[in-house]
Amino acid sequence: MRFKNAARLALWPAALAAGGATAALILTSDVAHSRERIAVLTLVVGLSWCAMGLVEWSRRPADRIGPLMVFVGCAWFAGRLTYSDVPLLHTIGGFLGVLFFAVLGHVLLAFPSGRLEGRLPRFLVAAAYVDTVVVIAIASLFDKGSPGDPRNLALVDANRVVAHALTNTIRGIGIALFLAGLALLADRWRRATPRWRRVFAIVFWTGAAAAAASAVSIFEEAPYKAVGPVAAAAYLVIAAVPLALTVDLLRSRLARGAVAELVVQLRETRGPGKLRDALARALHDPSLSLAYWLPERSRYVDVDGRPIELPTGGDSRVATIIEREGRPVAALVHDATLHDEPDLVEAVGAAAGLALENERLQADLRARLEDLRASRARIVDAADAERRRLERNLHDGTQQRLVSVSLALGLAESKLGSEPEAARQIIEEARQALGAALHELRELSQGIHPAILTERGLGPALQELVFLAPVSTELAVPPDERLPGPVEAAAYYIVAEALANVAKYASADTVSVTVERSNGLAHIEIADDGVGGADPAQGSGLRGLCDRVEALGGTLAVESPPGSGTRLRAEIPCES
Repeated sequence: MRFKNAARLALWPAALAAGGATAALILTSDVAHSRERIAVLTLVVGLSWCAMGLVEWSRRPADRIGPLMVFVGCAWFAGRLTYSDVPLLHTIGGFLGVLFFAVLGHVLLAFPSGRLEGRLPRFLVAAAYVDTVVVIAIASLFDKGSPGDPRNLALVDANRVVAHALTNTIRGIGIALFLAGLALLADRWRRATPRWRRVFAIVFWTGAAAAAASAVSIFEEAPYKAVGPVAAAAYLVIAAVPLALTVDLLRSRLARGAVAELVVQLRETRGPGKLRDALARALHDPSLSLAYWLPERSRYVDVDGRPIELPTGGDSRVATIIEREGRPVAALVHDATLHDEPDLVEAVGAAAGLALENERLQADLRARLEDLRASRARIVDAADAERRRLERNLHDGTQQRLVSVSLALGLAESKLGSEPEAARQIIEEARQALGAALHELRELSQGIHPAILTERGLGPALQELVFLAPVSTELAVPPDERLPGPVEAAAYYIVAEALANVAKYASADTVSVTVERSNGLAHIEIADDGVGGADPAQGSGLRGLCDRVEALGGTLAVESPPGSGTRLRAEIPCES
């Protein structure tokens, strides 16, 4: 890191030296027209690119845009060597005279990160480098130059026809690449987010104007020989591109200064959504949204308590996690361009940390209320369904048996005098039917609330469940210890539902059931070695258990990674 910083610092005097040497060569040249004007404009353009490139490089070391900007300045100075009277320098200037165009196009297509996104931009930039380096080098082998020009040391065969044909080829390729690049820039602007347009509008359009100004010189026979008013204006437009970045820098600094205004605004953010509006103004991102972390539910919710998913990588929107005392509080879901201003996002997050914590608690409350409303609706639906099931079972089973017993007893009564043996047979059948009806009633009552749970407690009730389970089950439950009735009932049904799910879906070999009491909580855990992949949101049984547990102030969690079994944990407050 120190070496890189030292290298960047060393580039400052190197850029000044390169600019001064180039200006000196132009001022002492016999082939340059209006030497003073050319020298000044050369310094203005080259140093503006080098200086602002070094500033941007220091500001964003991880991005490539800074080094590319410095490269633009260096390519500009190298191209101006064509004004030198020294044959070697003049030849080098001829080789590198139009490299600037390719590097400028590279910067514009790679802005603001310095990385080319997509195959087409990469192809255009590669083609531009080939056109301005390889083809121009071939053309130099046949170009003798104009009368009075310094000698071309790369000349192999002075052939004006070939040189002219290659020069026209270079111009034609350059024009085609320019039009394609302009179309790409227009498409990028069309697809850009509002914040991207706001932040980079000045740089973007200044760069487009510089590209157009540079393209004008492609049509000229000698783009660097004479500098009239139009050419001077083109020079200044090219120099304005890196200077436009200073506006971006100044805007970022002013935005960070707006954090103080945000602190004042936070005092007035009382209603839902007002905090988001204040943060959106501070970050200049109208698309900003907030997500609040609920640790007990291990999920993010919006301001109304509804679950939401954070954006993944590669999207035009990203999420920045806000923490307080090492704990996640919320996430700012913002435009991806804010990744280039981490200091601003960090400052806004720090200033709004307490307000986000307060609103997180409100979102948690709204989420609980939403869950409560949904839970109540499910409980009502479950109660209605259970009543219908009981009514159907009683009507189709027990009621019919009792009606049959009543009819049988009437028939037996009529036969007591005349056919006593037949009457006894009918009474025996009626007795058996009554036994069957009692058995059905017992099964129905067992589904409502098992008698063994009331009479003997949770331990014996779970032992009976384990005994009837079709999967080998290990049970660990405190002996002779009674929990409050609602807690025992909830624990019983949690284990019953879990064992039923294991038998139906898990394909497990063993199950462990553990119940313990500590720190004022009853802990219930059921774990199996089955296939996993259970989703509580897909089954009404687990949702019903969750409602029952939450009604007692407890929590229920399911861990079920595919292929690694399922572990269901419940914690229910119980009186000591």
